[in-house]
Amino acid sequence: MSRAALVVIDVQESFRRRPSWAYASNPDIVGRVDRLVAAARGRGDLVVWVLHAEPGTGGVFDPANGHVRLIEGLSPAPGEPTLVKTSHNAFTTTNLEQVLTTAGVREITVCGIRTEQCVETTARVGCDLGYEVTFVTDATVTFPTPHRDLPATATAEEMLADPRTLSSEEMTARTEYALAGRFATIRTVAELTGAPPAGARA
Repeated sequence: MSRAALVVIDVQESFRRRPSWAYASNPDIVGRVDRLVAAARGRGDLVVWVLHAEPGTGGVFDPANGHVRLIEGLSPAPGEPTLVKTSHNAFTTTNLEQVLTTAGVREITVCGIRTEQCVETTARVGCDLGYEVTFVTDATVTFPTPHRDLPATATAEEMLADPRTLSSEEMTARTEYALAGRFATIRTVAELTGAPPAGARA
């Protein structure tokens, strides 16, 4: 029987150092991911941690600045690999596929930051590589996204006031529409853990 794996993508301090974190769709992402991790460990699934790095850039993703680390409250257990990527998806610039193959994994569940960027791209590539992919939308984070023509110098207030800006809810919905039935099965934290996500109302 093949194993399954939970791949936790970019739930790192880098994002919390950006002003945009004030508009994060799931600021309680740590609690949600922690529930998925506990459930995966309880089933004997592999948990793989992925961090994003941009060496030499001087920004929040530059490892030299110390923010390329898991957000406090999350930590790998002994034997759980932590991979560092420099591409959007978790496969291209890491040995993730080798890790999964060695462990006999054919099913992956993905969560993390950002919904439509690194997590969605990983889901798409994983599907193309032959994995059965589950996408846990409510254990991902995204942000309001400006139109491509909005000047880079625009303030957060200007971005949010622009009618062309897509809300976090719209970004999330677009990702689900793109993935479902093509690249991944959409599931929730509650469905995968048998308990409501942290912060959810009863």
